[in-house]
Amino acid sequence: MRAAARRVNPPRLRTAASCRADNAAMRDAPPAATPEPAHERVDCVVVGAGVVGLACARALAQAGREVVIVEAEPAFGTATSSRSSEVIHAGLYYPTGSLRATLCVRGKALLYDYCAARRIDHRRCGKLIVAQDDAELVQLQQLAERAHANGVHDLQWLSGEAARALEPALRCAHALLSPSTGIVDSHGLMLALLGDAQSAGALLALRAPVLRARATPHGIELDVGGDSATTLLATSVVNSAGHGAPPLAAATAGLAREHVPQRYFAKGSYFTLGGRAPFARLVYPAPGESGHLGVHLTLDLGGQARFGPSFHWVDGLDYRVDEDDAAHFYDAVRRYWPGLRDGALQAGYVGVRPKIRGPGEPAQDFRIDGPAAHGVPGLVSLFGIESPGLTAALAIAEHVAALLAR
Repeated sequence: MRAAARRVNPPRLRTAASCRADNAAMRDAPPAATPEPAHERVDCVVVGAGVVGLACARALAQAGREVVIVEAEPAFGTATSSRSSEVIHAGLYYPTGSLRATLCVRGKALLYDYCAARRIDHRRCGKLIVAQDDAELVQLQQLAERAHANGVHDLQWLSGEAARALEPALRCAHALLSPSTGIVDSHGLMLALLGDAQSAGALLALRAPVLRARATPHGIELDVGGDSATTLLATSVVNSAGHGAPPLAAATAGLAREHVPQRYFAKGSYFTLGGRAPFARLVYPAPGESGHLGVHLTLDLGGQARFGPSFHWVDGLDYRVDEDDAAHFYDAVRRYWPGLRDGALQAGYVGVRPKIRGPGEPAQDFRIDGPAAHGVPGLVSLFGIESPGLTAALAIAEHVAALLAR
């Protein structure tokens, strides 16, 4: 049963027992309009209430930690988490041994089990990765080898004829079927994670931006802004602020500058299809040599098709759809779906990937820096958590909890 999100001002935090008592009281009554400013001791603060931050808060709270989630926005999951394709990725594309590969494969299994147990809307619909010629067939072969090395052993080779038997509107010469790829209701997932965290005693504070932090001998001080500004002294801090993670790291006194990555922004526009798509599975073109996955077709749980994303380096968060990308989308999509009609694509939405590698640099891995990496006790920083972050969220949470347990 999904829990409704509870929005509170930055709380006055005292002890684990009083914090949990406050949490229980808040279920039935609104918070005080003007909490008393204080410098309060807390056990663990998770900065950022996206899907990864909520998963981390859940894991830590269920392990018995006193957890406070602080989020700058007026609601949880408003940035990267709500602007994804909602695909449950199988783990095909990422370099073997990377965190992205390892946590995606582990996270996929955890996520399917969690969605089934919590009755979160999802569907294991499968995905076809298609090749139009022999050159693209080589790319599919390389992809299949990498997937096998990553622990994905369910891929199936299909001829063009066999692929069209599954999806009659499709055009291709060869295809790989990934049966364990799926789709999920990302908002429902975040509601469930938040509900679990709150049931274990966690508190959520919205409109509570963390302005700066300081590593001290007694813990990590966090200056929290907003209408009820306060200073928290935490034993542990998880910096899961997404695009804001590098700036928060830069604003952390005591964290050496070499542990603060440069942030970059990669914008991708999605276009939706007017009417129902003639596909039951996701369709991806063979990946290009640059690593970009091309203009692919994904589906939502209602069956509507989305195409994208485009890829543009930008200077900041820009959520305006690039209408000019539509012309390129028609050409790209018609390579595998020649039946796409002129004028059928409509502007959808934009996602901006939180990058820590810029143009021309090697592809990035997830970067999860614990105390052993940077020397600040109790601090875990998450940088560059882009796709497949949603798929990997529960596995990332396991990893973060293990780093803090050490």
